[in-house]
Amino acid sequence: MRKTISDKALSWRRIGSVLRKEFVQLKRDRLTLAMLIGIPLIQLILFGYAINGDPKHLPSVIATTDNGPLSRSVIRAIENTGYFDIQAVVSEAEAERQISEGLVQFAIVLPSDFSRKLLRGERPVIAVYGDASDPSTSGGAISALNQLPAQALQTELRGPLAHLRSTQPPFELRVHRRYNPEGITAYNVVPGLMGIILVMTLVMMTAMAMTRERERGTLENLLATPVKPVEVMMGKILPYVVIGYVQVSMIYIASRVLFDVPMFGSYLLLTAAVLIFIIATLGVGFLFSTIARTQLQAMQMAIFFFLPNIMLSGFMFPFRGMPTWAQWIGEALPVTHFLRVVRGVMLKGSTLADVGHEMWPMALFIVLVGGLAMWRYRQTLD
Repeated sequence: MRKTISDKALSWRRIGSVLRKEFVQLKRDRLTLAMLIGIPLIQLILFGYAINGDPKHLPSVIATTDNGPLSRSVIRAIENTGYFDIQAVVSEAEAERQISEGLVQFAIVLPSDFSRKLLRGERPVIAVYGDASDPSTSGGAISALNQLPAQALQTELRGPLAHLRSTQPPFELRVHRRYNPEGITAYNVVPGLMGIILVMTLVMMTAMAMTRERERGTLENLLATPVKPVEVMMGKILPYVVIGYVQVSMIYIASRVLFDVPMFGSYLLLTAAVLIFIIATLGVGFLFSTIARTQLQAMQMAIFFFLPNIMLSGFMFPFRGMPTWAQWIGEALPVTHFLRVVRGVMLKGSTLADVGHEMWPMALFIVLVGGLAMWRYRQTLD
């Protein structure tokens, strides 16, 4: 049958018909439409409101027994910088514990005879211990401290004390950057990659595995067998546990060989933390597989989940610089706690007692997400 000239010519009417068909199909695929709208909106909110490269009001503690007016003036000057949120006055041992467990960012130690030495013109030393495992978090606060000695006591050192306002500051600040004194970025980024890479790969691989069977029609054959839902879940997850350990091993070897990242803690503790996190991550992927109907949807959901993990976990941007609502979201993500455990074990030599408060949220996440995934899977069976 011969084609007419009108058939050979470009027809905007036919193009419009195909265009309308695509919009109708997109409208029916609500999950894809939600991702197209949701991902840009989340990026806009996160970058606009949650990301802050210069965090302030960092949790800090003061260790001192000097309650004189001069020491109180110095403490007020430290708070007035805006970078320090003094939470309590504690002993030196308690300050050391809190900074090692990551509960505070700074511990400021004033000597017990601070006021007496200052009045004698002996220039007492104030020690400031900062958790520098994440250099971007403490950088601005340390810069603000460098200007403090020359300005903190300008009002107090007048009249009979004016002679203490010499060319040198009346006291000295010594900042000790703990766990990463040279501020090497790789010490913070490379261990964090363990969590980010696991989230990026395992969630997507697990979500697409079950969805692939549904698309190919092999899921019906699986459902016809006497295999229990929990057995299916374990059978799907266990191979990826091995893959996860392979990925972590590669990252760890590269961190030691290529970037010389130290390892001060226990390998057994690190291995246990990795196992808990891998199971939590795979649980998310299994849950997505019970929701998605196509592999494309599963991949879109994995990307949607990956964005807050990389932005709100403290991997790319300082966690303590985020607003409270963003920190609450970050605390609900297992990768946030996993990054703290990995950095604590590798850089600080943390023990189970130090990081135990970061392990149980990951275990709780497994229970909640795993239970929801099993419920969804049983709904699929019905």
